[in-house]
Amino acid sequence: MPLLCKIRMFKPLLTAVALASVLLCASIAVAQSVTPASPQPESVQRFIGMFSDPDVQRFLQQQSEAAKTAAEPPLETRNADPSFSEFTMRFRAHASSLLGAIQSFPLETMRGGAVLERDIQANGGTRPIFLVAAFVAVGLAAQWLFWWISAGWRSWMARAPFATVRERMIALAARLLWAACYVLSFGLGSIGFFLMFQWPPVIREMVVGYLFAIVIFRLASALFEVFLAPKAEEENRFRVVPITRDAAAHWAKRLGYLVGWYAFGWVTIRLLGTLGFSDPARQLVAYCLGLVLLVIGIEAVWRRPSELSAGQANRIGLRARNWLWTVYFAGVWLLWVVGAMKLFWIAVVCAALPGAIALTKASVNNILRSSAAEEDDHQRSTVVSVIVERGIRAALIVGAIVLLADALGIRLTQMTMQDSPALRLVRGLLSAGIILLVLDLAWNVVKVLIDRKLGDTEAVLEVGSERERRRTRIRTLLPILRNFLMILFVAIAIMMALSSLGVEIGPLIAGAGVVGVAIGFGAQTVVKDVISGMFYLLDDAFRVGEYIQSGSYKGTVESFSLRSIKLRHHRGAVYIVPFSELGAVQNMSRDWVIEKMTITITYDSDIDKARKIIKKIGLELFEDPEFKPTTIEPLKMQGIDSLGDSGLLLRMKVMTLPGQQFTLKRRALRMIHQAFNENGIKLAVPTVQVSGGKDDAVAAAAQQTLAAHNAAAAANPA
Repeated sequence: MPLLCKIRMFKPLLTAVALASVLLCASIAVAQSVTPASPQPESVQRFIGMFSDPDVQRFLQQQSEAAKTAAEPPLETRNADPSFSEFTMRFRAHASSLLGAIQSFPLETMRGGAVLERDIQANGGTRPIFLVAAFVAVGLAAQWLFWWISAGWRSWMARAPFATVRERMIALAARLLWAACYVLSFGLGSIGFFLMFQWPPVIREMVVGYLFAIVIFRLASALFEVFLAPKAEEENRFRVVPITRDAAAHWAKRLGYLVGWYAFGWVTIRLLGTLGFSDPARQLVAYCLGLVLLVIGIEAVWRRPSELSAGQANRIGLRARNWLWTVYFAGVWLLWVVGAMKLFWIAVVCAALPGAIALTKASVNNILRSSAAEEDDHQRSTVVSVIVERGIRAALIVGAIVLLADALGIRLTQMTMQDSPALRLVRGLLSAGIILLVLDLAWNVVKVLIDRKLGDTEAVLEVGSERERRRTRIRTLLPILRNFLMILFVAIAIMMALSSLGVEIGPLIAGAGVVGVAIGFGAQTVVKDVISGMFYLLDDAFRVGEYIQSGSYKGTVESFSLRSIKLRHHRGAVYIVPFSELGAVQNMSRDWVIEKMTITITYDSDIDKARKIIKKIGLELFEDPEFKPTTIEPLKMQGIDSLGDSGLLLRMKVMTLPGQQFTLKRRALRMIHQAFNENGIKLAVPTVQVSGGKDDAVAAAAQQTLAAHNAAAAANPA
């Protein structure tokens, strides 16, 4: 296995090596070194010095890798799937190399210590650890100077508002820039100052490497400080990731340790190669020190705040989840140690990708949430948040595919130049995945636009106004448009995905057309319902919230689907009526209504006085703040409608907005009754006059007729 692959095996598990381990090994090597009996020739010493130079070793490594790459057989001739016996032999060879590294590690430590000691003597005997400490102190001094200079910057960031998206983005960018400058000042003060002097190759490589690791550690800590804000006094005020303060403090510290330990270990593994350690010895050190990262990960899981799991399902308890994560981490570490890198990468990607997508979505929605969402106490996605979140999701998925392809030995560039059933299938799957990602982004943008438009039409406007009519029409049509677009996007996605997989969609579309015609003939009623509903909507026959009547069905329109409408009767019953059964629709909620009322007065009443009283009452109601917004024309008397058996029948009318006439009618009749009584105008009641003799039967019949008439009048006072 090439040296580059050996080094990459360290990266997946984020293993690292401590600085103290190398210094300890070097000390042991110096202590155990024996002074040679006779001095080596000068030419041999120069050769050893040239061989220990990092640039020379890097050149030899590149030449070795190039030779191995040229000797490798083509991709199509290599056995990508080794047999079980071959895998067993590989594992046996891997274990044997590690055992050999254990035996030879003291000797390699002595040899590496000798190389290091020679550069130390050439540098005047100054140990690298003192140089690292000294230049770290210089970096801290430069960092303190930047802290003092940026006092005004920090004060502004502490007072920066976070109410709107623009304010949050500006504050976040300012904090990120400050963190980068803060760490950069440390790097310039330490690494930059160190490189101003001439140093021996090994010491230069070691000191610069560990200073760079410290810079990486401090940069990671600064970024976690910005995104998690563990010291924020107000929860979620400065926090990009929406978690609690305890959780932020917990994960900021552990993640900083993980990144720092990985950086120190990665630098140390490279330095071991510079000191002449063999690849098995470097692997052995990486595997052993990788246990530190394993312990940090397990400790972080077991000691995480319980609030993180408060909203999760109770099917699996917190303790059981912790044990599952522990087994997962240990299993991934074992896969890395035994060399099963394909399974290792599959396990890492399958666990990391869903978590990264969920974390990205929560963070983006938290940053780009709108101010209206804060006021309404619920989050409402914006177009920008959807584009950013889906774009990052697509980048994560593409990155995972590229990572798995590299780990599994699949060269994506060569797939386009070769043609085989397996490669065609893989190319089709990749193309289908890209198509689905693009359509998913388009659909979510459309969905957010429709939902936001529906959200903007939740507030009820002035009854009967043009804006209110437009609002009800939008709330009627947009849900149907959203369902139609969803079906359209799904159909397009399926067709394009099948086409990318090599399926001929032309016959499929033709067959779907034939099947659609057959279904249309077999389900004529359903098709008739759908088409009728389309025409009702095009004619704007009714909207959500309007009261309509069609035949024996009447009620308020609550909602409708592609084939039926749901009507809520004023007594509570719900009618679900197919569109094809509606027929002529009587809409009682459009524009205006005229309510007509009749009242009967006696023949001897003053007609002009009654007309004036009714007109006065109509004007009073028209100026009443309760009825003025809903009254179009005031109540007025139209005249005598007919000469009844018991009196004069007067007709009145009033024009109001739909649905508002009933309240005004009840108030008007009450006021008219009271005013007529005060002005001596009597309401006529049916009377029966019986004459001729003392016939008891006739009198009884008259009494029964009068009682029946009074009962009918009481039942219908109008």
